[in-house]
This record gives sequence, C-alpha cells and structure tokens, in this order.
Amino acid sequence: MARAQIGVYGLGTMGSALALNMAEQGIEVAVTNRETSWIADFVAEAKDLAGNLHPHERLEDFIADLATPRVILFMIPSGKPMDMMLDQVIPLLEPGDTVIDGGNADFHLTRARSERLAEHDLHFVGMGVSGGEQGARHGPSMMVGGSEHSWAQLKPILTRIAARFEDDPCVDRMGPDGAGHFVKTVHNGIEYADMQMIAELYGLMRHGGGRIPAEIGKVFTRWNDGPLQSYLVEITGEVLGYDDPETGAPMIEMILDAAGQKGTGRWTVIEAVRLGQSASAIEAAVSGRAWSSEVDTRAEVEAAMGGAREAFDPGEGALAQAFLCARALGYAQGFRILEAASQEYDWALDHARIAEIWRAGCIIRSALLDDISDAFRAGPPRGELILAPRFTRLLADTLPALRRVVSGAMAAGHAVPALAGALSFIDTMRQSRGTAAVIQAQRDRFGYHGFKRVDRDGDHHGPWWD
Repeated sequence: MARAQIGVYGLGTMGSALALNMAEQGIEVAVTNRETSWIADFVAEAKDLAGNLHPHERLEDFIADLATPRVILFMIPSGKPMDMMLDQVIPLLEPGDTVIDGGNADFHLTRARSERLAEHDLHFVGMGVSGGEQGARHGPSMMVGGSEHSWAQLKPILTRIAARFEDDPCVDRMGPDGAGHFVKTVHNGIEYADMQMIAELYGLMRHGGGRIPAEIGKVFTRWNDGPLQSYLVEITGEVLGYDDPETGAPMIEMILDAAGQKGTGRWTVIEAVRLGQSASAIEAAVSGRAWSSEVDTRAEVEAAMGGAREAFDPGEGALAQAFLCARALGYAQGFRILEAASQEYDWALDHARIAEIWRAGCIIRSALLDDISDAFRAGPPRGELILAPRFTRLLADTLPALRRVVSGAMAAGHAVPALAGALSFIDTMRQSRGTAAVIQAQRDRFGYHGFKRVDRDGDHHGPWWD
C-alpha cells in the first residue's frame, strides 16, 4: 500500500536537504537516487528522521510507494538528464500525477516539458528553490510554476517546509508552465548585481581607502543593522573577518580573484534583451565575472599599461547611500524584466507577492523587499517601482551619493561597472528627451528606416533623401 506523500529523486546536496526538511515536518517521503549506493548512507545519516523516509533502489518501487495522484520532485541536473528521466517515468505514471523540476532550468525548456506532459494528462512543475543547502534544509524560498491542479497537490507540503516571514510562508504559485523558473532566474540575476555591487564597495574601501579587510567587514556588519540589512551584507561582514589558518593573512586575500558562474545571471541578461528591456546592473555583474576569469590577461594588461589606482575615500556614509540607491535600481530592473515576461507569456505575475516570498529563505532577502511589496500593492504609476512615491524619494535622497561615488571612483581608476550601470539607467530614465533622435537619424540615413516626428503622426524620412 502506498505510504509516501511525495517522492524525492536525487540525493545530492539540495535534494537530501529538502527530503530531510520534509521528514522533519512529519511528511512521509519516498527517496531514491541514480547512484543507489548513496541511499543507505543518506537514511543512516537522517537518524531520528529516518522513520519518515522510505528508501527504494528501483524506480518502479519508488513510484509505486507514492499516494495517488503522485507528486515526484526531481533534484537532478537540468537539461538532457531531466529529459532522459521523463522518458523513464512517463510510462510509469497515471493521469493527474505531477512531476517537479526543482533545479535551475531554462524556462523555455520548462514550458516545452509542460506541453509534453500535458499530452499524457500529466502535470509538470518548474520550481525555483533559493537559499542554498541551509535554506533547503531549514526553510527555502520557493517559486512554483505549474497548473492549478499541481499547486493544489503541492501547497500543503511546500507551505510546511518553506521559510517564513512573520508566519507567512515564502512560497507561492507564480503562474503556469515556466513562470516559477523564470522568477528564480531573475532572482539570481538580481543576486548577481547585488554581489557585484558589494564587491565594488569592498574594492573602494580596500584599494581606495586603504582599509584592511577586517575593518571593512565591520562596516558591512554596521550596515546590516540599518536599511541595507540583507543576507548578502551579513555574510560579507562575516567572511571579511576571517584569517587564513595556514598563512595568517586575511582569508579574502588568499582567494583567487576569479568569480565563477553557473549561467542564471547570463540567462537573465539574455531574456532581458529578448524582451527589449534594460538590465544594466545585472549585465555589468555578468560582465564583471567574465572579465575576472581572465586572470592571466589582466596581469599582462596591467604589466603593459600599469594598474595604479589612486586614493579615493568618499566616506562610509556616502558609500552606504550609493549602495542603497544602486540596490534599489537593481531590484527595479529585475521587476521590469518580470513584468515584460508576464505580458509576453500571459503569466499575470504578482510582483508584490514575489517580493514577499523573497523576504526570507532566499539569497537576496533584504529589508528593502518590504518596501517593494508595499509599493506594488499600492500600484505604482505605470507599474514602475522607480515611480512609487517611497522609491522616488529614496532615489532623490541617495542619487547624489551614487553619482559622487561612481564619478570619483572612475576618475581614480577604480572599476565599478554595476554601480555605474545603475547610475546610467536612472540618468537615462530621468531625461524626457535624450539622444536617441541621433540614432534614428542615422538609421534613416543609412537604411531608410524612417522615424517618428514629435509634431505629427506617421512614419517620416529626413530631408537628406530629398
């Protein structure tokens, strides 16, 4: 007789953490793994929670142990492995069953898989999970994309294991098919921008102000007690206080200056471009990671051109204000991308709810998200976060500091691409008439593309064609 409420396939870092989280909440969980040798060790390490775990080595037994309609969570690499797994499980499932991809996946593939399973009267869910291993184990933020039927199956389980913000579970259905994975992608794009901004501020304090890492860590710790409070600020303050056990040097200075990336930041930028949107702060963060990987090339360019950075110390207060301004703009760009996708794919994304489920459990949780949720609940003009009264005032108060920090940093030879990208975005949006007329004139002159006039309707051409 079927005993398990949900099955978890894939007992890697995230899959095992989620399975233990469910077991701890009293949920009966069937578990299995491609490498069957992992299963017994996992159950043994679960200790007192093992009573709620039902291990299986055969896929058929694993599926047979699930109460119907079945719910199966796959925590495996996306792409080809997921499609190969679907080939195996579809013949074993019955109409009404739900399959969940809990990894970071290209939402276009999620939409295609949803259509594929729908042909069999099955439901496919793309679920974004944020919070890393600790979040998965003790309460992640989760963004669900799928049918109403699948959400009805999942809600009783996911609301029990999710992070909570003032007793509000940080999980919800974003919309159909790929909506959940897309929201998670943009979450990660915002994460890239925030991390890059923090790194740039560290660089200004370290190389422009001559402060030691431990002292800079204390600055971030102080910031975490105010409007800049966030998980990323908190852990930055922590890691900067550590010394290398082997050398005694600051640990941060023993780490190779080359940032890794798994692709979600790039996906955000790619989709922003496809949707005709700007993501300048996120684009800068992705570029910054790419440039950082060219360690040898950077060393040669420094040797050829010199790499001197001049002293520049605008003060802790100005840096904090600049960060607050740039962070707000990074969020604003992320929500603009979400809105564009919502319209393109008819998802009806609830921006306020998205901000709410990001308030706990996820990597970009921050004090600013309460204000963002309130702003979207009130309905900002044109749906633009930067036009919400609270954010218009915030930007007006902090923009001078961002301008001073960016201009001073660039004049002194410090690279601040994400901070500069945020500044360029808001400076462009503040001008009712910019410089695009020149581009339109050029396009008409070399390609007869035409342009709109300010004083009458229709398409027109310049006198250079007379």
